[in-house]
Amino acid sequence: MTEIVSSNGRTLRGKVVSSKMQDTITVAVERYVKNSKYQKFQKLTKKFLVHDKGNTAKVGDVVEISECRPLSRRKHFTLVTK
Repeated sequence: MTEIVSSNGRTLRGKVVSSKMQDTITVAVERYVKNSKYQKFQKLTKKFLVHDKGNTAKVGDVVEISECRPLSRRKHFTLVTK
């Protein structure tokens, strides 16, 4: 059975922090947000569960991920490039 997952939404770039699950990796995406009160930039990090068919990505890789339909309870992204 061939499963094709179309990607429609946003595309993000992040670093792989875990690849211990089957066909799933954890990607940490960093972004900078300006604090309106103190006029300083803060680094915010968010982790996403990403579908990785064939377990091709390794810990430390910088990858590009794209939003898709829900694949499980917490997995809404798929791996685009490694």
